[in-house]
Amino acid sequence: MKPISYLRQLAGSVLSRRKRLLQRSYTLTSKHLMRQVRIELYRPAVPPWRLLSLAVFNDGQDLPRMDMQRRLTRAYREKRLPPTLVVGVYANDRLREYGTAGRRDHAGHGELAAAYTSFITEELLPWLESHNNLYHSADRRSIAGFSLGGLSAFDIAWRHPKAFRTAGVFSGSLWYRGRAYDPKLPDANRIVHDYVARARRKSITNRFWFMAGTDDESADRNNNGVIDAIDDTLQLMALLQQKGLTPGDDMTYVEVAGGRHEPETWGEVVIEFLEWAVKG
Repeated sequence: MKPISYLRQLAGSVLSRRKRLLQRSYTLTSKHLMRQVRIELYRPAVPPWRLLSLAVFNDGQDLPRMDMQRRLTRAYREKRLPPTLVVGVYANDRLREYGTAGRRDHAGHGELAAAYTSFITEELLPWLESHNNLYHSADRRSIAGFSLGGLSAFDIAWRHPKAFRTAGVFSGSLWYRGRAYDPKLPDANRIVHDYVARARRKSITNRFWFMAGTDDESADRNNNGVIDAIDDTLQLMALLQQKGLTPGDDMTYVEVAGGRHEPETWGEVVIEFLEWAVKG
């Protein structure tokens, strides 16, 4: 019988001649969402006994536009990332499934946000664990999203820190409000800001990575000279700091000069997010 070290060396030499990244599509049947959910897996070509970190992305249909396969392949070639399973969950009805699980917005959107959260935590995660050798610690697991999907990622991690310690919020729809916009109270009724403000100090165990582009939008509802996409993000970070999170260690912010509300901009910084997420 060959020693284990020899078998590992042999497997490694075989894998080294293959593609650095394996991409596969699957369809899961969700009892919570009562629909078929397409997922895209980007898996590094490493031996099966190697443990993998995990990064789940909402709006998985945007990952090809972000050139995710090429960016990941290059990151592994440059040894910028440890082996990480990247999973893109394709969206269906974003207005219904993305949002805050505990509360709909003022227009009644987000009624399936709780069901989507249950799909991620009770269906997707167990399936991924049964098919991949993943780290079980939340420290090695993150969830991210773009725009409304970024809001959803924050909310899922916030409610389930034992599943995902880190959330990535790309151009997050943090304006999401429980009551209609009131010009006399332009910053009032933002659901995420409100529940973070009510949270007990030192009860937050998450890490948060935020990003916004200077051309994400032009709206400036409170007329302070800062577009809402940036203003909402910085105000949320200020609240999180009041609750004890430390900039740099527990949260960080990336501002893309000229960045627009589109996958191409998000792709410019997606590897930067992954590097920060897996180091925790």
